[in-house]
Amino acid sequence: MAFKLNGNLLALDTPFSVTDENGDTYNYPANWLRLSTAEEKTALGITEVADDPVYDNRFYWGNGTAKALDDKTETIDGVEYTTLGVKSVLKAQEKKTASLLLAKYDWYVVRKIEKDIAIPAAVTTYRDAVRTACNTREAEIDNCADTAALVTLHGATYDESGEFVKMNMTSYPEDLNI
Repeated sequence: MAFKLNGNLLALDTPFSVTDENGDTYNYPANWLRLSTAEEKTALGITEVADDPVYDNRFYWGNGTAKALDDKTETIDGVEYTTLGVKSVLKAQEKKTASLLLAKYDWYVVRKIEKDIAIPAAVTTYRDAVRTACNTREAEIDNCADTAALVTLHGATYDESGEFVKMNMTSYPEDLNI
């Protein structure tokens, strides 16, 4: 919430001065806007102004316009350019996440190749589950018809008391920590 006095924004935690109709100036400390009541602010002529909305920059431009979901290819002066859409960007992030989750256990694969020592079944199961979760998450992204669906997919579900229930996307498996 922002505050205005005589059409000018008042910054929180900044001292300010008010000059009354008699020309007398009153100085207010930096914490006054935080500590004063609504009635005290109104008495000075201070009004509350709603903050500008903030949009999730994964899905929206700064002005609230939805970003393109799909890739756009165009040719300029005979050169083909592709601008990635939101879906491609999100799917690339999923691949990166899966890669990071798998990397911790890559040494088992290298050891298998170099020394022919078996990869523990739990590691193989985990790695397969990471790949499956990544593929499922990418399909969930692809299945979103519009920006609102993507925003919902990337959100979470809460119960009536506001307690977290679950993520709306398929979860990656829990790390083995071995």
